Amino acid sequence: MSKRIVLEFPSEVPEKGLQDEDAIKKGKAIIVLELLRKGKISQGKAAELMEINRNDVFDLMAKYDIPMADFPKEELLRQIEEFEKRMKK
Repeated sequence: MSKRIVLEFPSEVPEKGLQDEDAIKKGKAIIVLELLRKGKISQGKAAELMEINRNDVFDLMAKYDIPMADFPKEELLRQIEEFEKRMKK
């Protein structure tokens, strides 16, 4: 089941412009990318919603400075420590 979002624009915005499929697709992509940035959806779900492949999602994430992973500082430090221990063996 799909969901609908309603956006309001001032009357000066031409009706034809609001029906432009490219503008609508880009608007949807912006919402999807913001949900991805906030951790509300996965990279796979973002790809599905924007009807693109995962590699294209990664490109968009890089373009819009969306982190690939959002680990807490403590987790990153733990992983670095673990990696360094393995490297010493």
